[in-house]
Amino acid sequence: MQQNPHLPENVVRVSALQGGYSGVRIDVTSFHCVGQVSHKFSHTEETRLSVVLEEIGGQCEPRLRPNRPNPIDHMPRHMHFAPAGLEMWGHTDDVRFVRDATLSFDITKLSDNMATVFSEDVVSAPRLRFADERVWTLVRLLSDALSDTDPSTQLYCDGLTTAIAARLFALPPHSRAEDVTGLAPWRLRRVIDYLDSRLPDRVELGDLAELAGLSSSHFSRAFKASTGMAPYQWQLHARIRQAQAQLLDTDASLDEIAEATGFADAVHFGRTFRKLIGAAPAAWRRELKS
Repeated sequence: MQQNPHLPENVVRVSALQGGYSGVRIDVTSFHCVGQVSHKFSHTEETRLSVVLEEIGGQCEPRLRPNRPNPIDHMPRHMHFAPAGLEMWGHTDDVRFVRDATLSFDITKLSDNMATVFSEDVVSAPRLRFADERVWTLVRLLSDALSDTDPSTQLYCDGLTTAIAARLFALPPHSRAEDVTGLAPWRLRRVIDYLDSRLPDRVELGDLAELAGLSSSHFSRAFKASTGMAPYQWQLHARIRQAQAQLLDTDASLDEIAEATGFADAVHFGRTFRKLIGAAPAAWRRELKS
């Protein structure tokens, strides 16, 4: 097998996806390998979290020096955190496939969005290898959503990145979930009117929080306290309600309704409709029109 000269030695193929949400950029990269691999991690100039999502055929490890093994033993679903300016290397002797996610944090933007000042001790302290099941799950969900073109994915991913940052950097005491109350009626109405006016387009969590005059993290919890739904769930339900109206009031095809309400195609629309309503769109239409 011929080696690609632009790849690290023994890495034969790489594929990548990228997205950006609420002060966080995420790069999901898949590596296909055939032997020992040692390479310098990118994004050295940024504060970042690297999470191993899959490792098949062996184990990989983060290192501070290419020839100095990590002193912390391997663990399932491991990750490492590096402050801006810290160089790190990845190493493996025998892994065949690795998929990882690197989250690069804009600390200033995150701090503004979440209305908190992160502890310098936390932000500047490297963690060479650790496990956190909640962070791992949130990062996996975020990674899985990168290729989803559905408009509600923007709010969904904004919420995930805020939750990841909150877990990593810790929210101040006044932002604890048990202290959160719902939005004031005028704030809730302003946000819902905005969501309705933008259907079915993508909407960013930061824009909704700004309308309500709150931080993104506080807004998300207050919105859910008021409505029982996360913002992305509200938007998705609103799009389905819009689709129901078109099913009843027009003779438009399922493809046309899917396009008008922001779904990728009739299959995606039908799957989401069935999940939320409990019936396929065509069957639902027939029953209510009969």
